[in-house]
Amino acid sequence: MQQHTPLAATPTRMMFAGRIGWLRGAIGAGIAIALTALIGRLVLGSDPALPWLVASMGASSVLVFVLPASPLAQPWPVFGSHLVGGAIGVVVHAMLGATWLSAGLSVSLAIAAMSLLRCLHPPAGGTVLLTALSSPAVAAAGLTFLVMPLALNVLVLLAGGVVWNRLTGHSYPHRPSPQPLQPDWIGHIEDSDLDAVLAEWDEVLDVSREDLLALVHAVEGKVRARRGATASSPRQRSPRPHQAPAD
Repeated sequence: MQQHTPLAATPTRMMFAGRIGWLRGAIGAGIAIALTALIGRLVLGSDPALPWLVASMGASSVLVFVLPASPLAQPWPVFGSHLVGGAIGVVVHAMLGATWLSAGLSVSLAIAAMSLLRCLHPPAGGTVLLTALSSPAVAAAGLTFLVMPLALNVLVLLAGGVVWNRLTGHSYPHRPSPQPLQPDWIGHIEDSDLDAVLAEWDEVLDVSREDLLALVHAVEGKVRARRGATASSPRQRSPRPHQAPAD
């Protein structure tokens, strides 16, 4: 009988399928952030009134370089979220100033807007607060801040993500590889099968092994239930030929 691994009662750790996945991401993120800061400083000057590196880029780099397969790390969520969130923060600050209400309202509106525009990206929450509770220089820049330095930072970071991930053998933007379907296959998935596939993929996944196993076993149960219902359903019989009444 198939033994299901119980879900851990303690907080689960992020699953690193590849031995060097975290190291690859750490090196790539460090290089990209350094280049983003350098280019921002070259463009804005050595002593600008505006920051030449937005702090939330550090959080975005974790997703882009360590979890490049995550839906939250794809180019549109990264770019759209920072620009949309930043714009909302600027508008709310112009209306309410740097207050506790503007902080809460801007984050709430930004999450709703990012969800509607399909560009949800958690690090952008930092950008929202930066503009909603902005310094005098950022407030004076207004919507110009969205172009320089914000858009510049995001574009450089994304360019670094594309180059680094492809150089290290990872697709970015992420495109899942289609797998051949075997509709007539009958059997069950062993825990070791999942481990073998994860080792072959060599990806860092933002989900625990226990949650993946639970999902796989739940899907397997649904498939078995559907096949069982199909097998037990009565077969349709062909109608009997019409017989003329006996004389």
